[in-house]
Amino acid sequence: MSDAASTSSEASQSPISSPTLSTSTVATVVENMHPSQEDIDKAAEFKNGANAHLLKANYEEAINLYTKAIELDATKVVYWANRAQAYIKSEMYGLAVADASKAIAIDPNYAKSYYRRAVAYAAIAKPKDALKDFRMLVKKAPADKDARAKLAECDKLVRKMAFEEAIAVADPPSAFESLELENMVVEEGYDGVRLSEEMTEEFVQDMVERFKNGKTIHKKYVYQILKAVKDIVYNEPTMVEIDVKEDQVLTVCGDTHGQFFDVLEIFRRNGTPSPQRPYLFNGDFVDRGSWSTEVALMFYAYKWLYPNHIFLNRGNHETDDMNKIYGFEGECKAKYNELTFKLFSESFSALPLACLIGGKYFVLHGGLFSDDTITLDDVRKLNRHARRQPGQEGLMMEMLWTDPQPEPGRGPSKRGVGLQFGPDITKRFCENNGLDAIIRSHEVRMGGYEVEHDGRCVTIFSAPNYCDQQGNLGAWIKIEGKDKDLKMNFETFTAVEHPKLPPMAYANQVMR
Repeated sequence: MSDAASTSSEASQSPISSPTLSTSTVATVVENMHPSQEDIDKAAEFKNGANAHLLKANYEEAINLYTKAIELDATKVVYWANRAQAYIKSEMYGLAVADASKAIAIDPNYAKSYYRRAVAYAAIAKPKDALKDFRMLVKKAPADKDARAKLAECDKLVRKMAFEEAIAVADPPSAFESLELENMVVEEGYDGVRLSEEMTEEFVQDMVERFKNGKTIHKKYVYQILKAVKDIVYNEPTMVEIDVKEDQVLTVCGDTHGQFFDVLEIFRRNGTPSPQRPYLFNGDFVDRGSWSTEVALMFYAYKWLYPNHIFLNRGNHETDDMNKIYGFEGECKAKYNELTFKLFSESFSALPLACLIGGKYFVLHGGLFSDDTITLDDVRKLNRHARRQPGQEGLMMEMLWTDPQPEPGRGPSKRGVGLQFGPDITKRFCENNGLDAIIRSHEVRMGGYEVEHDGRCVTIFSAPNYCDQQGNLGAWIKIEGKDKDLKMNFETFTAVEHPKLPPMAYANQVMR
């Protein structure tokens, strides 16, 4: 089943663009819609323009034009199905599910609608729902080999997750307990720098060079790094408070998503982590990009080397359900082994969820909460060790998943997980907690960053040309300790060349 935009002009009914319409409401609205010939023709022009933008990865403009087509003529299934595809490419999976559902209500025989809804469900870790749609897809398109392959892979994923759930225990033993590092031998033929009981700058530099040349490090060293850093971060508070000293410049980075060579570009231009140059990486180190183990191990090695000068917040992709779909689990197994993934998983669950910079900036991966009474003290008191995975609701989930919106109040998530919060919510939270702003990541910004909500909400994203197709800049924030106001200064950069390995190379087949 191709991911390309549909260009046919099948005229089967569809409703207007409210994402809250139920399937029954959709059918009723469609039945009563009678666009004029002028509207039909103009809508087709918008659709053709949207298709061109979709093929060029101009997803925002594609969505705008599909929306205009739908506003003029909501009777065409292809408009809804194609906008669903643009939403998928923009990671607005909740909206993609809504549009694909509308398309199915209009024409239950249009196979691409099932495909796109299945992919959107899989993307937000709802493989059981995806499986139902892949089964329907195969019924509608029995000769489609890709559809059959996706069905088989999704069925395999559901069975695996069901098995893991069945054998799970309430308080599983630590994977680190099985390690016998003292009995592991690094062969004489290993051509890298040796690691003893403490991390060294020499080891980090050698490790980075090995990664640049397509090499790995010895499994014993992987395990040592993971064990050391897990112990360090486990003992950090849920919200780490950072005091930027006068001789320091703190750098805050957003999502890096396994784009190892772009992270090296940040270090080339801005300098590597050090006591005078501390870094805060605000989650989503892994998944999608095909050098996620390299990025995570490099961050961890620096954390071990400078535990008080590099800070790591957990993102929504430092979680098992995302890692099983978006590639990190597969990459760990391909480059090292399954135990490596289990150790990473446990270390991710130990990561702090937020930082507070100079009492002024609250930094977390996703965003704010469904409850206005939540304060920084509630975050401080949150026992993140009580559950390894964030689940689908609760404070931890909201910290990893929520997004800002321009409208006041709160709204449903365009992703299908979490919620959205408006400028009034941000203003109230900042005023109640004595903050200047919140700094979050979690979303691509074409300029690398965005300041919104009257300056109180800053999004920083550090993976340029995300997934080799978005064309966005990356960015980081610099905060100088000698500036008593701790003003944020933004730096942007473009993607650099990398070896010919595509993004998502290790992802679950359902997502490829």
